[in-house]
Amino acid sequence: MIRNEARLEQLLDQVRDWVREVAIPNESRVESENEIPAEIVADMRTRGFFGWSIPEEYGGAGLTTEELVMAAMELSQASTAFRARVGSNTGVGSEGLVVDGTPEQKARYLPLLATGDITGCFALTEPEAGSDATSLRTSATRDGAEYVLNGTKRFITNAPIAELFTVLARTDPNDSSSRGISGFLVERGTPGLTVGKPYRMMGQAGSPVSEVYFEDCRVPAENLIGGQEGIGFRTAMKVLNKQRIHLSALCTGPAIRMLNEAVEFSRRRRQFGRPISEYQLVQAMIADCQAEVHAARALILETARKRDADLDTRMEASICKYFASEMCGRVADRAVQIFGGEGYVADYACIERLYRDVRVFRLYEGTSEIHQVNIARMTLQRGA
Repeated sequence: MIRNEARLEQLLDQVRDWVREVAIPNESRVESENEIPAEIVADMRTRGFFGWSIPEEYGGAGLTTEELVMAAMELSQASTAFRARVGSNTGVGSEGLVVDGTPEQKARYLPLLATGDITGCFALTEPEAGSDATSLRTSATRDGAEYVLNGTKRFITNAPIAELFTVLARTDPNDSSSRGISGFLVERGTPGLTVGKPYRMMGQAGSPVSEVYFEDCRVPAENLIGGQEGIGFRTAMKVLNKQRIHLSALCTGPAIRMLNEAVEFSRRRRQFGRPISEYQLVQAMIADCQAEVHAARALILETARKRDADLDTRMEASICKYFASEMCGRVADRAVQIFGGEGYVADYACIERLYRDVRVFRLYEGTSEIHQVNIARMTLQRGA
C-alpha cells in the first residue's frame, strides 16, 4: 500500500541520489577499512534511514511493507554494508518491539532505534539451532524480578556494534516445543552479556557479525517482550515473515546493480572489432538477468501489498525469499561471466566484491532448502 505517491517518490529520489553520490563512491573505502565511516553513518541518521519501518508515533517513517521494499531495492544497489548498517533497525532489530512490545517497551526503545541513536540486532541462531530454531538452548530462568540468561548465539548481524539485543531464550525447560520460548530485550553493558570478535567472512566487508554470550546475565522482568512468557517464537515468526519480504527486496537491489554494471561493460568492451553487447550469447545472459529481476520485483511487490492488506503471506514470503536470493546468485554469476577476467579481479571491477557479498543471501533468514520445504508443505496443505 502506497499512502502518498508524491512523498514516496521524493524518498526514493533521495535514496537514489545518496546511493549514487555517497555510497557507491565510498564502497572501496568501506571494503578496505571494514567499516562504514562515522560521518556516513551520521548522514544516514540525518536522512532518517534507520527509522523507515518504525511507526511515525515513535519518530520513524512508518513505511508500509510496499513502501519499505521499494526503498530497500534502491538502497541495496550500493554495497551490502550500507543496507546492513540500517537493516536491523528497519527490520529484525525493531520489528519484535513493533509487533509485540508493551507500550512501555515501545516508548523506551523505538524512538532511539528510529533515529539510529542505538543499533538493534536479533539474536536467534545458535550453534545447535539454525534452520531448526526451536532447538535453541539459551535458557532464561525467572529469579524474582529478573530473568537469568545463559547460552550462546551465533551469526548475529550487527552484534559487535549493537546497543539493544532482541534475544530468544527458553523459559520453560520442560517444554521443548516453540511454546517454551520467550523474547527478551537486553541492553549492551548488562553484566553477563559479552560479544565476540567480528568474524572474518567471505564477503560483506563493513557489516560486522559475531557471536553473543550470556553468562548469568540478569535481565529485568519488564524486558520480557510483550510481558508474557511463551510467545517469543510466535513473535520471531512474525518478524521473519515480514523480514523475508524485506530481504527479498534487498536481494533484488544488488541484482539490478550488477545487471546495470554488466550492461555498461558490455557496451564498452570490444572483441573482434565489436562491442560484446552485439553478440547474441552475451545478449542472452542480459535477457535472462532482466527477466529474472522483473519477475522478482513483481513477486515482491504483490506479496508486500497482500501483507499490507492483512492477508496471510507466510507461503508468499517464503517464495519471495527463495526466488529472489537464488535469482541474485544467478545474476551475479552471469555478471562475472560477462566481465570475464575483469569480473574476477578486484582491482578492475566491483563485480568481484558483489559476487562474494550476495552469496550469503541463500543462507540467512532461512536457507533455500528450508524455504523449499516450507513452500512444499504449505502447498500440500492448501493446494495450488
